[in-house]
Amino acid sequence: MKSLRSIALGLAIGLGGAATTAAGELTIATVNNGHMIEMQKLTSVFEEANPGITVKWVTLEEGVLRQRVTTDISTKGGQFDVMTIGMYEAPIWGERGWLEPLEFGADYGVDDILPAMRGGLSHDGTLYAAPFYGESSMVMYRKDLLDAAGMDMPDNPTWGHVQDAAAAMTDRDNGVYGICLRGKPGWGDNMAFLTTMANSFGARWFDEQWRPQLDSPAWNHAVSFYVDLLTNHGPPGSEANSFNEILALMNEGKCGMWIDATIAASFVTDPGQSKVADKIAFAQSPVAVTSRGANWLWAWALAVPSGTNQADEAKTFIEWATSREYIELVAATNGWGSVPTGTRTSTYENRNFLDAALFAEAELKAILSADPSNSTQDPTPYTGVQFAAIPEFQAIGIAVGQQMTAALAGKVSVAEALENAQDIADREMRKAGYY
Repeated sequence: MKSLRSIALGLAIGLGGAATTAAGELTIATVNNGHMIEMQKLTSVFEEANPGITVKWVTLEEGVLRQRVTTDISTKGGQFDVMTIGMYEAPIWGERGWLEPLEFGADYGVDDILPAMRGGLSHDGTLYAAPFYGESSMVMYRKDLLDAAGMDMPDNPTWGHVQDAAAAMTDRDNGVYGICLRGKPGWGDNMAFLTTMANSFGARWFDEQWRPQLDSPAWNHAVSFYVDLLTNHGPPGSEANSFNEILALMNEGKCGMWIDATIAASFVTDPGQSKVADKIAFAQSPVAVTSRGANWLWAWALAVPSGTNQADEAKTFIEWATSREYIELVAATNGWGSVPTGTRTSTYENRNFLDAALFAEAELKAILSADPSNSTQDPTPYTGVQFAAIPEFQAIGIAVGQQMTAALAGKVSVAEALENAQDIADREMRKAGYY
């Protein structure tokens, strides 16, 4: 294994072409997830390799980050030189000219980026954001608890089986809940999960004439199932839980099962973080009437807003942070089981990674199975698995997410929440001129 110093030197030589360029401070907006926190710890390696460039981090909770970067780029606020965005924003903002196209040297290996990630972060074949880590979603479960209950978990479980497993693992007297799922409102929070669940129940956001379908029986079935599942077998206060809150519960041994981003696997199997690291196993996302759209596709990626005065320096940072060499740097620092995943073919061909990451096969299988162009049982006019790739979706998804959280908290019935959601979506789509 390469030493930290030798990798830093390699980065200085291989990615330090802009090192002599006069530059100031790069302000980078990112999300408060574990891999981003680790990137901040390694900032000194980048700064040493690129004298003259310093980095200032603005680290935000997921929902706040989305709001801040959207407001900044749409108003040309100029607060950030590098933004952490995803597959929803990259093609839309790239088409509008809000992002700088990304082109890197041959050593970067753009063809090594998984096609699903590269395609989802591009518009008309031009890359507008480079993936820092990519993900799908899958089941992470306590095999010891299922074994004790005399049950197993098939690789492609149904939602009915998941419900039975959650019931079998729930032990409220000892603070163990059979299932933990996102409940916090947001188009990329509870609605990312709920959309994939609804997809598998045969639902869709819009029909072929762009008319919202949130009052359909399929949506009602999916959301009713979700509310009942968490009410009966989930932790109290689920309506406030997002990724980080559930990760903490899982690592404390409080969750029998968690269906969420594949990237979580590296955290829940890390003995330094998780009390149940050696008891976790994996399966593909549950299905109901169809497997289409059952697991999401996402990348947290780095992009350069077109308004920055430091585009070259910002691209230098992105090239460093999303390179194969950066992955090796993390491996040398923390081990191969802790590297950012879901971005490069070479990662999944690396024997050191495969030996360290018991989740690798399940993660890659989930990523490769997600199809943004065919994610629902019935035809739709949109692309996207856990979102519809239209500018209006962000506002619609946020508002609908609030209704779903209200239903989960028992403030409104599922039927009322979906009726409200249908009205909200219909109003926004009419205002935008879709019909």
